[in-house]
Amino acid sequence: MSTTTNENSTEPTGTASDELASHEVQLTDVAAGKVRSLLEQEGRTDLRLRVAVQPGGCSGLIYQLYFDERLLEGDAVRDYDGVEVVVDKMSVPYLSGASIDFEDTISKQGFTIDNPNAGGSCACGDSFH
Repeated sequence: MSTTTNENSTEPTGTASDELASHEVQLTDVAAGKVRSLLEQEGRTDLRLRVAVQPGGCSGLIYQLYFDERLLEGDAVRDYDGVEVVVDKMSVPYLSGASIDFEDTISKQGFTIDNPNAGGSCACGDSFH
């Protein structure tokens, strides 16, 4: 019987490991499909959707959604049928229970975030507190 140790092995950069925490951000099927479509257009399979909360905006905090190839220390990752959603450790409490959707109507096109932790938002809807 042989055993293998992991003393000298390193995980390749950009892959999720079993040690990464998960988060409670939900990605709807429509949003996951849009992310998948955008990644196909980019021709990139190494990117993840990163969701973050940053200081700014007229209400104090703003959402950031962008594609990222990096996994940083403390990141929480969740897979939605091949679409990885990454949230940094500082943003996890602000986004717990939030849902990301994608709207494509005559009056609005884009990703939306329904966040039960937001106490209110500004008139333009770009920031929250």
